[in-house]
Amino acid sequence: MINGASAAMMRSRTTMSAAPMVGVNGKVALERAIIPTKKQFVDPFRQGVIILDGVGYRQTVVVRSYEVGTDKTVTPQSILNLLQETALNHVWMSGLLGDGFGATHGMMKNNLIWVVSRMQVQLDQYPIWGEILEIDTWVGASGKNGMRRDWEIRSHTTGIVFARATSTWVMMNKKTRRLSKMPDEVRAEISPWFIKKEAIKEDSPEKIGKLDDNARYVNSGLQPKRSDLDMNCHVNNVKYVGWMLEVIPDECLENYQLSEIILEYRRECGSSDVVESLCEPEQVGIIKDGVQDDEQDLNLMHRCSIGAGFIQGAGLLNCLMNEGTIRYTHLLQVKEELKCQEIVRGKTTWRKRLNLHSFSG
Repeated sequence: MINGASAAMMRSRTTMSAAPMVGVNGKVALERAIIPTKKQFVDPFRQGVIILDGVGYRQTVVVRSYEVGTDKTVTPQSILNLLQETALNHVWMSGLLGDGFGATHGMMKNNLIWVVSRMQVQLDQYPIWGEILEIDTWVGASGKNGMRRDWEIRSHTTGIVFARATSTWVMMNKKTRRLSKMPDEVRAEISPWFIKKEAIKEDSPEKIGKLDDNARYVNSGLQPKRSDLDMNCHVNNVKYVGWMLEVIPDECLENYQLSEIILEYRRECGSSDVVESLCEPEQVGIIKDGVQDDEQDLNLMHRCSIGAGFIQGAGLLNCLMNEGTIRYTHLLQVKEELKCQEIVRGKTTWRKRLNLHSFSG
């Protein structure tokens, strides 16, 4: 294995050469980022290797201090950043990457970019500061014009799976900002990488209802900063999650951890948009496999009632917290004078925190 890896490293190096380019005042400079033009099997600098019979990707990472929160566990935003980074590195090693944000050569030729339409992340356990992680990712077909990308995050030491994620991506014309069909040229590039493997099995994806201005929690006047924009010049999807989580009540954040998030993207968010974050706790209606359980619904109402009066506000939240799991529905929207335009609908599930983290050597 070591000899094979070394040989692959040598082959990959022969495909990478610094191309001269004209710099300031006509001086010749070297490109700082050299994108491989052929498939690599090992990337020693990113600690990445090709797996799954040559089509999947695995990266080994160490949890950094700036990726954890006050409890020394990885934040949900850091998890999403890791997913995004490994996906891009997968395309990097494939030899298909153009100079765009994950776009292939065919996509660059047709002026296309990737946009995510749906994402689901399940968090069974949170990695801690200094922990070594293995992140696997792979892709598959999603309908005629989409692509599915999945991930699995686990402990490098024990093999315990921390998180699973799945997402659906479509193509957008970079100039018109309209969704596009997948050109045959692009399909020919990426389809050899498609496999039928699912990190999260979804027979009937849960639909997320739309919130209105009567939502219990509202945070208005959110404006993107220049640092929130990615290489495609729109607000990165990780920023959306940050806006959603900021509106969650402190009582929940102090006692609960995010165990699942589902995101449905409706439109992109630009630098001039003013965003409003809405959030509503799922008061009643325990939903399993897309079916509402009326009996559990009534039991919850009974447990959260005093006489004939239903507990409102913080009393309701405290009652739901005692149930062990809380769910919220979210909406990010741009509120304009005549109408509101949806950016993302979301659903989050939270479970009680368990103090099982160990920092011993």
